[in-house]
Amino acid sequence: MEYSLFYPPNAEKRVQKLTAESINDLSIDFLLNALTENRNERDHMRKLMTCVTDDPDVIRYRCDVFEDFLRFPELRSAMEELVVELAELRDLEKFQKDQDSSAFWSLVNRLREVDEYVRCISMLKEILDNLDIRSEGMLTLRKLVTDISAESGFPELRADIDETMDKVRRLKSITIGVNLDDMLRPKSAGVISLNDAEFKESGLMRRFMNFADKKSELHHGTNVSGIRNFHPATPLTPVNFVQKAEMNSNLTGAQIRTSTVTGADSLSNAIKDTVTNIMKQTVNDVKNTIKRYVNISGYMLINLLPEVLFYIRWAELMDKIIASGMPLCKPEILPPEQRDCSFKELYNLKLAINKANGEELSIITNDIDFNDEMRIFILTGPNRGGKTIFTQAWGLAMLLAQLGIYVPASKAAISPCDNIFTHFPADENDTVDLGRLGEESKRLSEIFKQATERSVMLLNESLATTSVTEGLFIAKDVVKAMRYMGVRCIFNTHMHDLARSVDELNAEIEGKSAAASLVTGVHDGERSFKVSLLPPQGISYAKDIALKYGVSFAQIKESIDSRAGEASAEQTEEA
Repeated sequence: MEYSLFYPPNAEKRVQKLTAESINDLSIDFLLNALTENRNERDHMRKLMTCVTDDPDVIRYRCDVFEDFLRFPELRSAMEELVVELAELRDLEKFQKDQDSSAFWSLVNRLREVDEYVRCISMLKEILDNLDIRSEGMLTLRKLVTDISAESGFPELRADIDETMDKVRRLKSITIGVNLDDMLRPKSAGVISLNDAEFKESGLMRRFMNFADKKSELHHGTNVSGIRNFHPATPLTPVNFVQKAEMNSNLTGAQIRTSTVTGADSLSNAIKDTVTNIMKQTVNDVKNTIKRYVNISGYMLINLLPEVLFYIRWAELMDKIIASGMPLCKPEILPPEQRDCSFKELYNLKLAINKANGEELSIITNDIDFNDEMRIFILTGPNRGGKTIFTQAWGLAMLLAQLGIYVPASKAAISPCDNIFTHFPADENDTVDLGRLGEESKRLSEIFKQATERSVMLLNESLATTSVTEGLFIAKDVVKAMRYMGVRCIFNTHMHDLARSVDELNAEIEGKSAAASLVTGVHDGERSFKVSLLPPQGISYAKDIALKYGVSFAQIKESIDSRAGEASAEQTEEA
């Protein structure tokens, strides 16, 4: 059975990847850094976050799973502990193909990990049995864990592990013989015996220490009698080792190559190889114990690691945002062909993250509704009036909804898009060959080659770096092309004439999306960052700002006349 927390059973894994420009313009790296400091976790989550699916069933499945993670912090704790254990077991299946007996030490360690795995599955089962989980994904996981526990012979597995580990634990010490060359460098080594008692100072050790202290002469022979054999049931027993050593006065074992540069040698590996050879039966016992259970269905949970981490980290971040007082909601998923979406109290997730991290911010929320009457919004307003923040806010909300995460709004309903395309100003270094206008036009052309009527476009000050006449000409054609194709788009711009021409553009071309004018920025001389469905307000905005800062003609004239009157009065007094 293939199991996923991202896709329901038998679902088609149909996705489109975000472009490099969209990944940058939506600040995916900022989000990943907010989710975790662990680089490996960021890499795993990046792969999930940059793939867009528009399958409503898949998105609803994800939304429900995330809701369970968000509702139960204890579930997140249990799953995170399981993640740690499963991460160490990812290579366990390799032992089925491992015919190299030198893997003894790894086998012993993996045997301990299997024991931990059994414990974690039991713990996860207990947690899932005692929580009111409701999502299809988590209910399936609970059944899977229950089946693993019931059908995979966990009691027998634990008994086998205990028996095998008891055998391994009996090994307390190793007696090693090392042959030296004329320069007293190790040239070969062999294990004389494995012992079931810890090493204590013996006559052999005393003789060696005395020789090192120049208190005695070199010991003659290799008599090591009295050492207890630990594992005689091997092709090359400790007895044979000892007898061969006594007959030839020379230990046979792995050859040792010493580096003339570093002095490093392979003594440790030689010892491990020889120990494994002696303990071949124990090695086989460990292998057989693992192989007996290595195919239990529980190991499919290893494939869930990135998905589990994804839900855990997003739930933790959403908890912080909720604690900061900002609204979040589970999105309603509409049919993709409907191409609608609406948000109440939408805000930019990046601002909410900064606020949750302690930054003093007053975040303004806005409503927006894409429907049959309007799907292309020409957004105008003054500099620093919130155009880019709002444009990005909508793109992030669409992405989060389709990933299954709660969205930064109090209410949301979306028809999923098949991809999110962005067109933000490029770096100056990227425009050397084509020039700014050429580079922007080229990127727009590439977007239209990939986009469909179900796509979402975010245009941020596009075509604004050339003359007003040239930029406006191309921008009108771009809007007509979007209307003809049927995409949903926010095009924020300083070209107020583009916003004023929406009725003309709608009339010129038949299409599946209509254009409308949005404004954001300043009202009554104050920055509000509120978005309104209105014609462009360029002149009134300028008037508000002029009045606020005292640079209207009437205010300046009054100031000049006032200063002139004061000067005249001073002259009269002096006279």
